[in-house]
Amino acid sequence: MKQIAQIEYLDIEKKEDYEEIINKVLNECFIEENLLNTHMYISITLTTPNNIKRINKEYRNIDKETDVLSFPMFEQDEIQAIIDTHEYDVDDVLGDVVISLEKVREQAIEYGHSFERELAYMLVHGFYHLMGYDHIEEEDKAIMRLKEEKILKKLNITRE
Repeated sequence: MKQIAQIEYLDIEKKEDYEEIINKVLNECFIEENLLNTHMYISITLTTPNNIKRINKEYRNIDKETDVLSFPMFEQDEIQAIIDTHEYDVDDVLGDVVISLEKVREQAIEYGHSFERELAYMLVHGFYHLMGYDHIEEEDKAIMRLKEEKILKKLNITRE
């Protein structure tokens, strides 16, 4: 499996289980969106609620905790141009995804499913934000949710 995630731990203990989930999920995302042959990668930071709150305040001017933050490096049409023209000669970061592992644990309990499922969802959700999708408008939200669920279903990561 191609290494497509650069994983950082910010005040969180490193665990191979996290890395296995991250690599498995992002590999499937890259396959689905025809990015596997590119030299793109994603920077993933796993952190605490306090750190994600600080990052959210610093970069988005929103002074509250959240579960996942995404910082894309390209517009949707730029990504498509890279795929279409096969301009794969340079390693480049698709973007950064920051995840609060404590929020992942809380939400897994709240929604009644596994930690793995919630972390996988946060990864897929963050990935599709990097790809230029959002969920502000209902129509856009429906498209993004279908893409997210397709990845999770392919990986057999269910809500149970």
